[in-house]
Amino acid sequence: MYAIIETGGKQVMVEEGQEIFIEKLDAQEGDTVEFNEVVAIKNRTLRVGSPYVSGASVTAKVVKHGKGKKITIFKYVAKKGSTRKKQGHRQPYTKLVIESIQGYQQ
Repeated sequence: MYAIIETGGKQVMVEEGQEIFIEKLDAQEGDTVEFNEVVAIKNRTLRVGSPYVSGASVTAKVVKHGKGKKITIFKYVAKKGSTRKKQGHRQPYTKLVIESIQGYQQ
């Protein structure tokens, strides 16, 4: 059984017991988070919402918060020695463990 949830402007396919990394949430470590924006859910048959499946939800536990790998952004203008800019960025994330998927009716 799996579900597709929408969080942080992205859609993520999840199963029970799976660990996922998503955009940072405003929740403490150890808290339980519930996602009601379930786009699709599948057990034996696929049920797709328009836009969301009514009555479906996914419950997850926050394991930790962190930052991703550093990426380097380097901007410059060719043939101009004085126009160079180097930046770095680390995207914050939240690590979750999916506890349960509810709301699937035959």
